[in-house]
Amino acid sequence: MSRYAHPAGPRHADVLPEEHPPAPPEDLHELDPRVWPGSAQRVGGELAVGGVGAAALAAEYGTPLFVLDEAEFRRRARDYKEAFGGIGADVYYAGKALLTKAVAKWVHEEGLKLDVCSGGELAVALAAGFPAADLGMHGNNKSEAELARALEAGVGRIVVDSFDEIDRLERLAAERGLKPSVLVRVTTGVEAHTHEFVATAHDDQKFGLALSTGAAERAVRRLIASPHIELVGLHSHIGSQIFDTAGFEVAARRVTEFLARIHGELGVTLSELDLGGGLGIAYVPGDTPLTPKAIAENLVSIVSRECRAGGLPVPRIAVEPGRAIAGPAGVTLYRVGTVKDVEGIRTYVSVDGGMSDNIRTALYGAEYTCVLASRVSGAEPMLSRLVGKHCESGDIIVNDLYLPGDLRPGDLVAVAATGAYCYSMASNYNHLPRPAITAVRDGASRTIVRRETEEDLLRLDEG
Repeated sequence: MSRYAHPAGPRHADVLPEEHPPAPPEDLHELDPRVWPGSAQRVGGELAVGGVGAAALAAEYGTPLFVLDEAEFRRRARDYKEAFGGIGADVYYAGKALLTKAVAKWVHEEGLKLDVCSGGELAVALAAGFPAADLGMHGNNKSEAELARALEAGVGRIVVDSFDEIDRLERLAAERGLKPSVLVRVTTGVEAHTHEFVATAHDDQKFGLALSTGAAERAVRRLIASPHIELVGLHSHIGSQIFDTAGFEVAARRVTEFLARIHGELGVTLSELDLGGGLGIAYVPGDTPLTPKAIAENLVSIVSRECRAGGLPVPRIAVEPGRAIAGPAGVTLYRVGTVKDVEGIRTYVSVDGGMSDNIRTALYGAEYTCVLASRVSGAEPMLSRLVGKHCESGDIIVNDLYLPGDLRPGDLVAVAATGAYCYSMASNYNHLPRPAITAVRDGASRTIVRRETEEDLLRLDEG
């Protein structure tokens, strides 16, 4: 839950949050560099990203609008490549965070591999010309059609998630005379300090094969014996929006103990260990994510130490940052429509988007930073709640924030760190067309995903 949310009940509309919202910031117009893209600045009072002003972007492309700072995205990809490439590790960009043909091309041009987890994501990657050998494929319920396409395309790594999938993959590979390289997704029992819905390594959930029940070992034994599949390593992912490597340390210890047992009992040395992604970013001032260099050093130290203790060679490590690359590169522009003061409580600021372009607040209680983008104001801070236009009381983008007291309809506001999991989780709820994605760089802008239209919404409706 959000730190300021209160439980629903028969009189929930009459109940104020138990905790008071934070005090207003000293400067309502500040652009914290830990939260906003590196290019974000005030030009004549107006927010500009990538050298392009908010008003010009809104005028040309409309709102809501996802603005993606290409240089920021590329810089973050390079930071991970340099940090992990220097130690001989692989970096897979997690396409679920945000994947378009343009994004896939940036990822490839910056030297990263790409992780996909559905047939649709695979189709985007292949349409962008991404080398199939540099793709990894996830998914807890890959269909026969998805596995067949992955095999025929030559996807480099398939992460196996269940015994049913092993059945499918073995048969499909045999029919095609292929021998795919796979990793087993291992559930280590490590619970990351994150929201329940994005913690993925405890046993009672849908992903992976548990160490504690022996399922992971049974899967490994079966794959080693298969003439149609090559088992090359293990995969472990403990959750999302994680700010330290403590959970990785426990998970790495358990996985390397498992590697040692495989080596000792079966005489097989697996050469790859994928530790997944989930590393956090700053959504609000005060968030303190680790740098890629610190992450790389910590993870390598952890795995090396555990492998030495188990008498094993250190496997080739892989990681899967998605949010950490795309998230801070994205900003969402909205136009204010209604400003409604609920006397004695707060002011509700309604914008032209909402949970159809950012479901994360409603789903996870996510927190965001928002500023007035089209101008600066000397008005007193106004305790606000930024909400959307959907027919849901939970249609909230930012629960508690301060905006200038003279905010008015027609103003533009910007929400930071929306590059990951906003467009990719977008919907057409209430039949709102999904926003466009515009890439900005060096004072220029271009559409990389066009805005949907009502004609798009009606095209599939056959009456």
